[in-house]
Amino acid sequence: MQRAVIAGLVYFLLLFALGFVLGTVRVLFVIPYVGTFVATVLEVPVMLAAAYFICPWVSRRFQIPPTRPARWAMALVFLILLALFETALGSLLFNRTMADQWAALATPAGMLGLSAQIIAALFPFRIETAP
Repeated sequence: MQRAVIAGLVYFLLLFALGFVLGTVRVLFVIPYVGTFVATVLEVPVMLAAAYFICPWVSRRFQIPPTRPARWAMALVFLILLALFETALGSLLFNRTMADQWAALATPAGMLGLSAQIIAALFPFRIETAP
């Protein structure tokens, strides 16, 4: 189970790093031209494609068995860390309160982003492995 927790941490770190870079580009350069929702629509496929390839790589690297407990551990560690770090960044970088964070999730762009995060969290349950 320890390997699954570490794999969830590594999966989170890799996707969060990519998401931080893409999110910075989205906020600074894309949103001013196309708006928040369209910018999110453009970013989500890139993040999901990255998750599609990163997740099986991490699973193989840490030899995570295709059992439900191991995959749930990896998925939950990923999702919990993502929620914590997104909340912290929203607070630190954008001065958002918890109410602001929840309100942002209720927007179309927020719902799309949250849906993509949940989908990425479910990728550990893929049995086949990507190249």
